[in-house]
Amino acid sequence: MQEISKGANVSLTALSEDAGAVVVSLSWSSASGAGDADVSVLLVDGDGKVRSENDFYFYNNPAAADGSVQLLGKAPTGSGDEDRISVDLTAVPEGVARIVVAASQYGGARFGDLDDLRMTVADRAGEPLVGFSIHDAGVETAFIFGELYRRGEEWKFRAVGQGYETGLAGLATDFGISVLEESEAGGEGGGGVAADAEPAAQGAPAAEAEPGPPAGPAAVPPAVPAAVPAGPVAPEAGGSAAVPAQARGRGPRTTRKKVTLPKVAGNSLAENDSWRPARLFPVPTLKSDKEREVRATSVLLSVMAQVPEFGRRLTAAFGAPAGRMQTFTEVSLPHGETPRRPDGVIRVERAGKLWTALVETKTNGNPLKAEQVQQYMDIAARRGYEAVITLSNDVALEGTAMVDVKIDGRRKHKVSLWHLSWAEVAHQAQMLIRHEGVGNAAHAWLLQELLEYLRHEQSGCHGFQNMGAAWVPVRKGIEDETLAPDDARAVEVVESWERLIRQVCLRLGGELGQKALPVQRVRRGSDPQARRSAAAQKLCRDGRLCAELRIDGTSSVIAVTADLRTGKVRTTVDVPAPEGSYPLTTVKRLVRLLAEAPADLHVETLVEGGNGPRGTLERLRPEPGDLLPKGGAPLSGFRLSLIKGMGNTRGNTESGFIRSVDEAVDRFYQGVVAHLGPVEARAGSRRG
Repeated sequence: MQEISKGANVSLTALSEDAGAVVVSLSWSSASGAGDADVSVLLVDGDGKVRSENDFYFYNNPAAADGSVQLLGKAPTGSGDEDRISVDLTAVPEGVARIVVAASQYGGARFGDLDDLRMTVADRAGEPLVGFSIHDAGVETAFIFGELYRRGEEWKFRAVGQGYETGLAGLATDFGISVLEESEAGGEGGGGVAADAEPAAQGAPAAEAEPGPPAGPAAVPPAVPAAVPAGPVAPEAGGSAAVPAQARGRGPRTTRKKVTLPKVAGNSLAENDSWRPARLFPVPTLKSDKEREVRATSVLLSVMAQVPEFGRRLTAAFGAPAGRMQTFTEVSLPHGETPRRPDGVIRVERAGKLWTALVETKTNGNPLKAEQVQQYMDIAARRGYEAVITLSNDVALEGTAMVDVKIDGRRKHKVSLWHLSWAEVAHQAQMLIRHEGVGNAAHAWLLQELLEYLRHEQSGCHGFQNMGAAWVPVRKGIEDETLAPDDARAVEVVESWERLIRQVCLRLGGELGQKALPVQRVRRGSDPQARRSAAAQKLCRDGRLCAELRIDGTSSVIAVTADLRTGKVRTTVDVPAPEGSYPLTTVKRLVRLLAEAPADLHVETLVEGGNGPRGTLERLRPEPGDLLPKGGAPLSGFRLSLIKGMGNTRGNTESGFIRSVDEAVDRFYQGVVAHLGPVEARAGSRRG
C-alpha cells in the first residue's frame, strides 16, 4: 500500500488493474471509547457543487439508486472501528467530477479528541492501494478526508485533510447545499447560506491542473438540522430535505419513500395459539445438515436476487459492482477428474462485464473445511472469477483467518476470500425492513419471511452458538484455581468471547436501527493476537472476561463483565452529573429518569478520587438523598449496574452462557440505558 501526505494525489489505475470499484475506509480510535463521527459523501460537478439533493449521502440516505455510492456502515477493527464506503467508479454519472469523502461530529465533540485519523482506499478484491493519515486535527467538527476525481479516462485520489469548525453545516454549504434552521426545515429551499469558493490545491504537481480542495469553513451556524441544495436545485415532488447528523434527535427522514414493516404484527385471525401462519420457506421438514445447507443457501440467494437493496447490501462490501444480479445453486464446475459443486454462485452484470463469486455454506455450527475452500479458490482463479464467499454461524475476527488457504502469487488474476456470518445476514435484513426501508411491500415481505426462516430453531442459521472445546476446561480451571497463566486454551476462550460480543452488537443494532460496535482502547497498528494474549493472561489471573460496546450516534459505552469465579454477568454504564446543578437535584432527577428501570439496578455515586454511597434502586427510590456523597465531596456522576446469573453450558441452550450474556445486555439497554433520555451515559469503566 502506498502512503501519501496531505495534498498529494495518486492514480488509482496505476496502483491496480482492478480499480473500477473501490472500498473507501475512514477510521479513528478513541482513548475513552466514546469518540465517534458520521461519514458523508458528496458527488460534485465541475463547478464544485452538488447537482441535486440526491448527490449527498449520509446515515439517512446511505445509497445511490445507480449503485455508484453505498455507505456500508461501521465495522469493528483491532483498534477501534472504521466506516466503509463502496464506490463503483464505472457507475458514477458523467456529470460528476469529484467524489468528496468527509466525516462530522456532533454534540460539541471535536476531531482533535480522536486518535489515528486515517483514510484508505482498497480495490475490488480488498487489496489496500493507498493510505493517508491526518495528524493535525484540532477543534474541527467536520473533516474532508479525501476525494476521488476524474483525470481524463482515469480516476485519481487526493489526500485533502481539511477541517471545518462549523461542522457539517459549513462543509455542506461549500458544496451548494443550503442549510435551513429547524423552523424552516421541510419548507421551500433557498433560505440557506451559500459559501464562497476559493481555490486551495495543495501538493499537486505544477504540470497538472488538478481540481483543488473546497473552500474554507463557511460562517454558518453549526448544529442545524436540515439541508437542501442551494440555488435552483429543488427537492423532488413529495420528497423531503436531507437531514445531516446534527438532526439525530428528530425522526428519520429520507429523500425517497421507503417501505418498512411494524415490529408487532396485526391482530391474528387464528382461533388459538396452536394455529401457525403459513410461511414461504418451511423449515420443520429439514432432517440433516446437508438439507439445511441446501435450503439455507437457496433461500438466501433467491431473496438476494429478488430484493435489490438486500443483494447490493451484502455484495457491495465484497467488491461487487451495482448491476443485474442472478444467483444459482448446486452448480457443477470442473476440477481435475472430479467436478466440484459449490453451494451457490452469485453473478452480477454491469456494462457487459460479469462479477462472479462462489459460495460455500455451513449451518448448525459446522466448521468450514480448509481443503474445500481451497478447491473453490483454485477453481475461481482458473475461471477468472472474482471472489469466494464463505457463510457460516461463526463470526470473523480481525487478524484471524476463518480458513487457511494458499494464494498462488504467480497468477495474474486475483481472487478475494470473504466471510459472512448468518448473524450479519439477519442484521442486514432487519435493518432494511425495520428501519431503512426497501422499494416496495413485496420486497419487505420477502425479507420478513427470510428473517422468520433464519430464526427458526430448525434452520441451523442462528449465528455464533458455541464457546468452543476450551470453554469447559478453562472455566473449571478458574473455579479450581488450577489454570496456568500461559494456558493456550485461554486465548481460544478470549477469541470466542470476542465473537460473542460482536454478535451481541449485531442483534442489538438490528433492534435499535443503529450500529452497535465493540470498543477497543488500543492504538492503531497494535497486534490483535498480542491484545488477545494479554486478555487471556488477565482471564487466568482475575477470572474475568471484559468487553465494552457502543451504540453508533451516542457516547454511551456499555461495559460487560463475565466473572467466571462468581458465575455472574455484570453490565455497567457511567452517567456524568450535569455541571452546575445542585447534588440533591441531580440525584432526584436520576431517580426520576429510572422510574421504569429494574428495582435490582445497582446505583453507585462517583466522586473525585474515589467512590461514594451505593445501593439498589428499590432502596433508593423513597430516599434518593442516600446517594449524596458524605462530607460534601464533589459529585462527578453515577455508575449504574445490573448483575445476572451466568449460564453453565458453553452453547446457546436455555441455561447457556451465550444466552445469558445476550439477555443481560438486552435487559440492561432496554431497562436502563434507554430510559436515561437527555442524560448521556459515558464510558462504563470496568472495575477491578
